[in-house]
Amino acid sequence: MSPGHTLATDLNAVQREAVLYLNGPCLVLAGAGSGKTRVITQKIAYLLRECGYMGRHVVALTFTNKAAREMAERVKTLVDGKLAKGLTVSTFHSLGVRFLREEAKYLGLKPQFSILDAHDALAIIQEMLATTDKGRLRAVQQTISLWKNALMDPDAAALAALTPGEIEAANIYRSYNATLAAYQSVDFDDLIRLPALLLAENAQVRERWQARVQYLLVDEYQDTNLCQYRLVQCLSGQRAMFTAVGDDDQAIYAWRGATVENLAKLTTDYPALKIIKLEQNYRSVQRILSAANQVISKNPNLFGKKLWSDLGVGEPIQVTSMDNEETEAESIAVRISAARFERHAQWRDFAVLYRSNHQARALEQALRNLRIPYTISGGQSFFEKAEIRDILAYLRLVANDDDDPAFIRAVTTPRRGIGQATLQTLGQFAVERQTSLFTALFEIGATERLAVKQLEPLQVFGAFIQRIQWRAGRGQDNAPSKAAKPAEAAGPILDDLLGAIQYERYLYDTLEERPAQTRWQNVLELLGWLKRKADEDGLSLLELVQHVALVTMLERSDDEDPDAVKLSTMHASKGLEYPHVYIAGVEEGLLPHMGRDEEDGDPARAAESLAQRIQEERRLMYVGITRAQRSLHLTWCKKRRRAREDVVREPSRFIEEMGLGEVKLQEDPATQALSPRQRLGMLKELLSKAGSA
Repeated sequence: MSPGHTLATDLNAVQREAVLYLNGPCLVLAGAGSGKTRVITQKIAYLLRECGYMGRHVVALTFTNKAAREMAERVKTLVDGKLAKGLTVSTFHSLGVRFLREEAKYLGLKPQFSILDAHDALAIIQEMLATTDKGRLRAVQQTISLWKNALMDPDAAALAALTPGEIEAANIYRSYNATLAAYQSVDFDDLIRLPALLLAENAQVRERWQARVQYLLVDEYQDTNLCQYRLVQCLSGQRAMFTAVGDDDQAIYAWRGATVENLAKLTTDYPALKIIKLEQNYRSVQRILSAANQVISKNPNLFGKKLWSDLGVGEPIQVTSMDNEETEAESIAVRISAARFERHAQWRDFAVLYRSNHQARALEQALRNLRIPYTISGGQSFFEKAEIRDILAYLRLVANDDDDPAFIRAVTTPRRGIGQATLQTLGQFAVERQTSLFTALFEIGATERLAVKQLEPLQVFGAFIQRIQWRAGRGQDNAPSKAAKPAEAAGPILDDLLGAIQYERYLYDTLEERPAQTRWQNVLELLGWLKRKADEDGLSLLELVQHVALVTMLERSDDEDPDAVKLSTMHASKGLEYPHVYIAGVEEGLLPHMGRDEEDGDPARAAESLAQRIQEERRLMYVGITRAQRSLHLTWCKKRRRAREDVVREPSRFIEEMGLGEVKLQEDPATQALSPRQRLGMLKELLSKAGSA
């Protein structure tokens, strides 16, 4: 039989070539909607079923848990479970965690090191900068993150820093890294940076992992940063048996360190690289693809790729100018409502995309006014709110006193006279003793590492947590004489915990009245939910904490697909598709978004930076356009409110670049003179008549 005889019969010739190619490194340039996930999953199946690869020797990497889950599910339907045993389909970061747990000793980490999320890391930076200016804090965090992603250590960063902001970040970077080491913690960027460095420096570790990873597949390759590129190089080694799948036209994450140049680097680092282009699109009608091709052709082209489709020409793309964002939002809501009725569609068939989160407010209002159900991407979940995370940190610590990030958050919120210097000394001591920060606080008193005034608040805090643990039915390792006793009900413990830490008072002391009130309401809502859950399911406090951990993880999985219009930033829409797409605010200054001017005032650097920014914005426009399957509608406002004044706007250059400079929306002359609200009234009347007909 010919090779690949069990491949899916409906792969097109180019997809088939990409699946079967195994003579060395391969780059699959996969245009939007061209079936890249299909190629990756079919290739995994081919490796396992036809080529004798064992599951444990094949690794497929992507960027989101959702993409990894979808890929793993598809592979399950293609390959017998025994053949797939040990197969790794995961995000880069999940692989990094696994690697670090195994190789911790080579990096001076204990195997149960803590992973700080962005909030925990920001708290450390805030302590060092001693400021509450969120913009400044995030700028420092972002700059340090970019340096880590570019494999620059604090020395290299100090040399590279030019602007005042970069110089400030470079000073913080050194102490930030020292603090992480003292806490036996890593941040999100370290999950890839540390494996990449260790693999590059340690031949023994490198050979062990190269023997394990015999074939590597990487999805969304255009989104990789330098760290990820090095990781791929080190894992695939001299054999270079890998397939990278990516699209240079959808590279929209430069702001977080991704570099589209990684695609070009493959061609120089691997002269034998096989390049295969997937250009047939299975998602959109030709008119939408032509507009996307025209826009992206204005960017310098790396590989030359043109999407085409045999799904028909499709209806014309509509461009509408609006007076302001309220009329824009009302008009989009009205048109979605009418289109759903006329097209016999569902709400989930419609998406409204925008460049910036602040545009969502008017759109949400307009959809609510028309009682149109919607979901919003990128909004903050309840469990992400600072006050909720504060309270849960206490509960996590009660349930598991090895949870160092929970300890750090709880011990410093509210403030109780325990500063960064005390925590650094405690962290250093914990590393030496190979123990958790919580256990260390009971042992450090026997040394003279901390002054009495530093030690006292720590010991008071430790004793308080132990009392709660005792009531929750946990015996304490630090108090061997006390065996566990039957757990008390969760409700009273929660009330006492909240009262003891005086969280309400802390909120009103540190915030204005209204935000303090809102946050306290959220805490009470959390408390009410926890108590109800404990009563209904008969859960102890410790079981409750495990339940919450599960709920917060599930809440982030974003699996549900309710029948609702999708509101989303263009960045968050990548990888998704909808029959009918509306892009709001297609105007100069918003899309393309111009960003901030360079701080150092170097005109040449500023001009180069602006050119790169416009190219990235053009790729973002391309991503937005190619989400649409059947119809696409663009709107822009003649005036938009910014900081309490109306600013005159111009249509985006991208409209003309799409070949739509002359397109005008044809309106019914009978309704042209009516305001959107009057038109809305007419439409509601039509809809109610239709509903009762």
